[in-house]
Amino acid sequence: MELSWSLSEIYKSFKDEGFINDILKLDKCIEDIKNFGTTFFERRDSNIKKIEEYIKKRSKFEELSNKLEIFINLSLSVNTKDKEALKYSDILEKKLTEVVETFAKIEKWISSLENLSYIINQSSILKEHEFFLFEIVEKGRYILSEKEENIISNMKNTGSSAWAKLKDNLVSNLMVDINGKEEPLTVVLNMAYDKDEKVRKSAYEAEIKSYKKVEEGVAAALNGIKGEVITISNIRGYKSPLQMTLLDSRMDEESLNAMLSAMKESLPVFRKYLRRKGELLGHKNGLPFYDLYAPIVDCEMKFSYEEAGDFVEKNFRSFSESLGNYARKAINNRWIDVMPKEGKVGGAFCENIHSIGESRFLLNFGGSFSDVVTMAHELGHGFHGECLKNEKILNFDYPMPIAETASTFCETIIKNAAIKNANKKEALAILETEICDDTQVIVDIYSRFLFEKNLFEKRKECALSVEEIKNLMLAAQKEAYGDGLDQNFLHPYMWLWKPHYYDADYNFYNYPYAFGLLFSKGLYAEYLKRGDSFIKDYEKLLSITGKNKLEDVAKVMGINIHNIEFWRSSLKLIEENIEKFIEISKS
Repeated sequence: MELSWSLSEIYKSFKDEGFINDILKLDKCIEDIKNFGTTFFERRDSNIKKIEEYIKKRSKFEELSNKLEIFINLSLSVNTKDKEALKYSDILEKKLTEVVETFAKIEKWISSLENLSYIINQSSILKEHEFFLFEIVEKGRYILSEKEENIISNMKNTGSSAWAKLKDNLVSNLMVDINGKEEPLTVVLNMAYDKDEKVRKSAYEAEIKSYKKVEEGVAAALNGIKGEVITISNIRGYKSPLQMTLLDSRMDEESLNAMLSAMKESLPVFRKYLRRKGELLGHKNGLPFYDLYAPIVDCEMKFSYEEAGDFVEKNFRSFSESLGNYARKAINNRWIDVMPKEGKVGGAFCENIHSIGESRFLLNFGGSFSDVVTMAHELGHGFHGECLKNEKILNFDYPMPIAETASTFCETIIKNAAIKNANKKEALAILETEICDDTQVIVDIYSRFLFEKNLFEKRKECALSVEEIKNLMLAAQKEAYGDGLDQNFLHPYMWLWKPHYYDADYNFYNYPYAFGLLFSKGLYAEYLKRGDSFIKDYEKLLSITGKNKLEDVAKVMGINIHNIEFWRSSLKLIEENIEKFIEISKS
């Protein structure tokens, strides 16, 4: 079985005639947009025609630029030293800045129209892009002059984008000295799941030690990126980077506060689980960080990649044939890059590619049940893209919080189906894996939110030293995990390798995971009540996520995300699992 993905469906290589032609097409498209912008206000066309033309040109630009950008980024993700990819990444970034001024000018004009609703209702094209247009209006108050937008866009090329590349280069090529052998960081991180405590502890210690080699460079990148975000947030007139993120998330502060309050209330229950896991592994002062992912029973749940694929497909089919078919299609058609290797980025992700109606998935597969769950998670993202693929490109993007819903829903399917077919030992292992993952998404995410919030506050004053950043991370972990973790074994470098802190356009990329988990738990409870009738509504829900606010998406299922009770009810499902785990572990 082929374990590397195929990108030839996008382009065969950087020398591919299709790639070169699309670069040239993009140049023409950019020139056309700039000319359109130059004559925009002199045109005698009606406002309807002007906006229709803008939609058409913007759509063409997004199709072309996204396709090129995705190919470059996917190439870099499996080889961060790819010289051609790095070259074209710089070239494309510069090209994309050329249209910023024009887009800003036109969108500022759109946002000033008092009769926009009337205009939209006169055109089927505009009606189809109604949400996109009203989002322009909402964000219009934060759009600066064309010149200022152009400056910001160009500044990012040598600012946050450059810092992010530096961080990726440092971390992806970091070799860890463990037991006298040099291993890529991704391989060492996978050792956290090893059944041997000595392996887990030595991997943790070697990992922590290895960060000394890159800590100053990555801290500089973090300071540079967060400093830029604060500057741009202030210039645009946002209260804070969080307000900017919430607007981009199509989520309001009321929903976020309701969710965070419910999460904070639930922390004692998670600490109870962590202490019990610590006891089962022979620890007396809570769970050390290096044992967070440790298996608690000697249950050989190892999977080859082929077995993992079969397992995921089979259990996806227990929900719906369309989901099972999707998983099989992804595996058979080489949409997945499977194994860890030097130069490959860590973690896992899914990229939905609108131009070809397909997705690509990056894994760092280690053969544990957790890796199977990760595979299901990423395929869930892909299925979300599948439900949206018939939408226009400007209605294709969905906000980060809802992005984690389909993925987490797929995790739940896998875990619940697996438990049904498991013996007692396996059931305990699966249940613990689920609670372990839930703990990461509720407790660790809460700590990451606290860390990033405090980081932004401190960064307003000045750049932070490595020690200051480490102390912020430790303080956040202590507040979130409490006595659940052994205070002598925390992780001061969790900021260094997590990619979520290093994208200037996606700040606070933490609470979306909690939203996704808890929202999907609520949806799964609904599925258990409704059975097969739920499936159609669920796919409909996913299909409208590109053109609705989160509050309105939730209403499709009769859910009010402003109400803390909804979040409490979702957390209750996890709490019940924790109590079940403690009970089984004592029997």
